[in-house]
Amino acid sequence: MSALAEVIETEDAPDTAPAQTDGFHLIIDALKLNGLTTIYGVPGIPITDLGRLAQAEGLRVISFRHEQHAGNAAAIAGFLTKKPGICLTVSAPGFLNGLTALANATTNCFPMILISGSSEREIVDLQQGDYEEMDQLAIARPLCKAAFRVLHAEDIGIAVARAIRAALSGRPGGVYLDVPAKLLSQVVDAELGARSLVKVIDPAPAQIPGPDAVKRAIDVLKGAERPLIILGKGAAYAQADDDIRALIEASGIPYLPMSMAKGLLPDTHPQCASAARSLVLKDADVVVLVGARLNWLLSHGKGKSWGPPGSKRFIQIDIEPKEMDSNVEIAAPLVGDIGSCVAALLDRISSGWQAPPVAWIETIEAKKQDNLSKMAGRLGRNSSPMDFHGALSALRQIVKDRPDAILVNEGANTLDLARGIIDMYQPRKRLDVGTWGIMGIGMGFAIAAAIETGKPVLAVEGDSAFGFSGMEIETICRYRLPVCVVVFNNNGIYRGTDVNPSGGDDAATTVFVENARYDRMMEAFGGVGVNATTPDELARAVAEAMDSGRPTLVNAVIDPAAGTESGNIGKLNPQSAVGRKPKAVG
Repeated sequence: MSALAEVIETEDAPDTAPAQTDGFHLIIDALKLNGLTTIYGVPGIPITDLGRLAQAEGLRVISFRHEQHAGNAAAIAGFLTKKPGICLTVSAPGFLNGLTALANATTNCFPMILISGSSEREIVDLQQGDYEEMDQLAIARPLCKAAFRVLHAEDIGIAVARAIRAALSGRPGGVYLDVPAKLLSQVVDAELGARSLVKVIDPAPAQIPGPDAVKRAIDVLKGAERPLIILGKGAAYAQADDDIRALIEASGIPYLPMSMAKGLLPDTHPQCASAARSLVLKDADVVVLVGARLNWLLSHGKGKSWGPPGSKRFIQIDIEPKEMDSNVEIAAPLVGDIGSCVAALLDRISSGWQAPPVAWIETIEAKKQDNLSKMAGRLGRNSSPMDFHGALSALRQIVKDRPDAILVNEGANTLDLARGIIDMYQPRKRLDVGTWGIMGIGMGFAIAAAIETGKPVLAVEGDSAFGFSGMEIETICRYRLPVCVVVFNNNGIYRGTDVNPSGGDDAATTVFVENARYDRMMEAFGGVGVNATTPDELARAVAEAMDSGRPTLVNAVIDPAAGTESGNIGKLNPQSAVGRKPKAVG
């Protein structure tokens, strides 16, 4: 047979080789099978091709400039969707950058999966100096809800399934999935690979509270003279919005929303006690905690802000039994998912319930009106440069006119004052620094909010907070996202007037470049930049940005003297009471 005939025969012969797949495609297929279609990350060794292939397979891959911000985006995506947000990073330093966001997600109970490439096990375990060598699994374990490593391609399906279930079940949180480089290129039979994939069924099953626990809570509540409901971000995450509203309105009990629970009912609702926060915390005799924890944000449920010791009884709804009695005695623990617990309470009070005493309601209302009247004078200021109240007053109206827009908020004074000034009208529309009070969440949260909801996003940032993630405005421009960033620029951390106590030439530790123009950064990437010096200018610029959907940054010029040390939590920032020691002589 001639050589030509051999070639023809070979080309005509049917292809009997079995179809194959590999680790890259199995990860992608496992995510798609479970409805996880967006990846936030930073490309690089060894996961560059994983991002490319995911995009080719129809997943949306959003590439950031820094892994921490990609992780923050994945975390808040989990909060908004009740599906684990996916963050993809390179090994070692990239993994560590993402780990900050993973730990923060776990603390805040946001479901998230961090997938990181890693060095080869046999070299890492012998510490032989591989590229970006690090035992990432061991480092991640103490900082997240669960951590897994996959070594064989046929185990990818079960590993992704376990990660999803761990992230969503019980109290949600962060999960780490370690992917050694060799795994990605491992080849297996395509049919075997398809059979190895797992679709997770009911990853967060309802946990019904016990009838005795429900009765106990109702009995405690019946005995209240001055009841109060506190809504935490867990209540917002639960998406049991209708039942929560029905419970509050049917009971007639005043409620206090924590910052990320604002909007579950409109802040203008007559039962909202936000404007009388100090009074209701101090004087309430029964407090119902719905998805809220008695951590530092609520002064641990004790101290002066809570009135005399023993003056309160607590009812707490939480899916985690260990949360009960964490700081104070819980008279009526309701262990279960928030939706089921609220529905059980609602069922018991839906008819014939006695509303709280009129005196309690009238006392709260009088305090609310007094505080709102005092606030009104501050909000009417129209100075140039602006103070925080005048600037936030302009943004308050922007949000009121666009209640479905999402507000992202971080900073010290910028955050503290915005919580009380800007009313929210719909659930899960306010995203902020959460339990740790961590700065740098702004651009990651804003990007994910725009991606996951398609709604316009307003990110209100202190100039210090913006500095942590400001480079991500390039990401906002690259993906043409409807995000308007407002930087409250008072030239420094807390304020821009501090001086170097040594008299030296270096700037004070809390001072930034004077009169910086953050708006020009946005212009450099093709977005819209505006410098606003009055509340009217600020309102016009932000309204135009929100209506146009164009990436915009407004540099809001704030009086450098405005702002207080550490915002409303200055008491947590210890001050030295010791004078400078005299120099030794001789």
